[in-house]
Amino acid sequence: MTDLVWLDDSTPLPSASQAPADGLLAVGGSLSIARLTEAYSKGIFPWFNEGDPILWWSPDPRMVLHCNQLKISRSLAKKLRQIARVEGSAQASIKITSNTAFDAVIHACAAPQDHRPATWISPDIRQAYGDWHKVGQAHSVEVWMNDTLVGGLYGVCMGRFFFGESMFSLVSDASKLALAYLVPFLQSQGIQHLDCQQATAHLASLGAAPISRQEFLHLLQQALEYPTPRWGRGQLLQSGQFAPMPELAS
Repeated sequence: MTDLVWLDDSTPLPSASQAPADGLLAVGGSLSIARLTEAYSKGIFPWFNEGDPILWWSPDPRMVLHCNQLKISRSLAKKLRQIARVEGSAQASIKITSNTAFDAVIHACAAPQDHRPATWISPDIRQAYGDWHKVGQAHSVEVWMNDTLVGGLYGVCMGRFFFGESMFSLVSDASKLALAYLVPFLQSQGIQHLDCQQATAHLASLGAAPISRQEFLHLLQQALEYPTPRWGRGQLLQSGQFAPMPELAS
């Protein structure tokens, strides 16, 4: 087993290939934008409990969703068709947006839920990814019902790779709607893979599957050869495009 690397501000993260199967590779350091950028470009992410040192992980296998393999249930497909018929209307009761409420989404993801009484999304994590969002690297997808935020997700985009961080749902299927709208947008930008980090039954039900760390790192390095796409702010359509939202114009 490789010894853990203890980080200070000048210590680079080691190669993810050096991590054991559980993925724990390094300890310490900071959540600066520079450190997070380095980590994600190497296939490494932070995951730790509040009050503990920062732990850096690259598990083997890695849970990844190929965008072409997203599974849509019959009930969700029916709901998507219903939303699509009116999604361009001002009177639509359900709307999906992106980057309009990042702080609210990450705060909701951090809140305890029935199946998740505790959370790793500490105030330090919320601050770090909020700062990353401000420079255009971290993004959110929001699901609104009658102008109330009821679900969403957030993650990081680098090159042609998207790293999903967390999702939440306050009503049935809300987080699945966020994902169902996110995937066509990713595909429109040439992005074919969405990192889900660790395996869960919920992610598997949506089409994600484990792949070896070696394969994951190979896909990541290929994706990083391309520039990171521009990411809009406004209402997302099922086509993967943004609809004009004058009230959101800067």
